[in-house]
Amino acid sequence: MFNFKSMTGLMAGAVMSIAASNAPVMAQEITVITPYLAQPGTQMFIEGFKAEATNMGWTPNVIDTAGDIAAVISRIEDAVTKQVDAIVINVDPAQIEAGLAVAKEAGIPVIGMDSGTSPLLVSNITSNGYAMAAETSVYVANRIEGKGKVVMFVFDAFPPVQIRGVVADAIFGNFPDIEVIDRVTPDVSDGGIADSRAKMEAILAANPEAGSIAAVWAAWDQPALGALQAIEDAGRGGEGIVIVGIDANPQARDAIAAGGNFEASVAQDFVGIGKMTAGVVARAIKGETIKESVIYVPTVLITSANVGQ
Repeated sequence: MFNFKSMTGLMAGAVMSIAASNAPVMAQEITVITPYLAQPGTQMFIEGFKAEATNMGWTPNVIDTAGDIAAVISRIEDAVTKQVDAIVINVDPAQIEAGLAVAKEAGIPVIGMDSGTSPLLVSNITSNGYAMAAETSVYVANRIEGKGKVVMFVFDAFPPVQIRGVVADAIFGNFPDIEVIDRVTPDVSDGGIADSRAKMEAILAANPEAGSIAAVWAAWDQPALGALQAIEDAGRGGEGIVIVGIDANPQARDAIAAGGNFEASVAQDFVGIGKMTAGVVARAIKGETIKESVIYVPTVLITSANVGQ
């Protein structure tokens, strides 16, 4: 696993400072709500948040709506009824504004953990999706020497992922000899690998000639892994199809280390995002005015050169 200590020492120190100098920020209950607990990244967000929350003497209640975004509104309303001290969401705030308005009316702070920006949120703690998408799409463009057919896997329903696709579209559009032949939105109810694999199988069947696909750009790792499986199972791993993802989860790291088609991903400090979110919750509970609508936690490009670090 990549060592983030040198990259995020100041951030971690700030969170520890909040916990140490102002702790315990005694809260009866913090509610965390997400429809995406099947995603490895979300699981690590929660891990980091719970660890820091426990240190602060809180009792975090994690609620998974299992892909049901509408249910998030009801769970927010339940949390308001219970008069919790704060709510953390990991979902597009634009899709749950009714619930956020209820929390606002009740004076309960809501903090986004890799969600999106909204005037109804205190702040959103996340990675810089613009930078991650730029880094991976430029990597692809360089690797294929600015020409060839590219398959994109996107998810426009979730703002942190949606902006990655927008940036990649813009960068690929800057290369007249790069053609995006498909922009796929996979089913993510099981994490996204299985449906991405099935969709990539269909794309390979429609483009059977060796070399007809130059690269696969995925807005997160699960589609990249599904595409890798499809390419390998079709016996087309030797064509040099470049695959990149974002998140650098353990499966992606293993694939990059293997030296095959999956060449690069961006490591987000998921646990650090969770811990930073807890720090922001502590500030909000104390009544501090938080000026930053978005707080970014650093990321690192992972390739074969540093995957083992």
